[in-house]
Amino acid sequence: MSRVKTNVAAHKRHKKLLEMTKGQRATRSEQIRRAHQAMLGSLKYAYFHRRERKGDMRRIWIARLNAAARANGMKYSELVDGLTKAGIAVNRKTLANLAVTEPKAFAEVVATARGKAVTG
Repeated sequence: MSRVKTNVAAHKRHKKLLEMTKGQRATRSEQIRRAHQAMLGSLKYAYFHRRERKGDMRRIWIARLNAAARANGMKYSELVDGLTKAGIAVNRKTLANLAVTEPKAFAEVVATARGKAVTG
């Protein structure tokens, strides 16, 4: 069995690791073992927060829809209820974008929802 020297591969792997942890504090960007631990934690948080961002965006869209609906004399819950009963299937992202970019068109959607919503 011939001998395999891993110096080049290890050096490349270490450089890649240190590049990923660039900007970390203290030895987390300098020492290989500390950098590896920092990288694992960073990747874990990145994975988790990519999924968390989707919920954050949905909350933002709902807040925008609520503000726009109230400006048109409705609550968010009444708006969604009216749209559901009117058979209008538009997602919150599209509605929030419509409320920001096209207020007149959004007012028409609110008027449609108002006709179908149960006031109480």
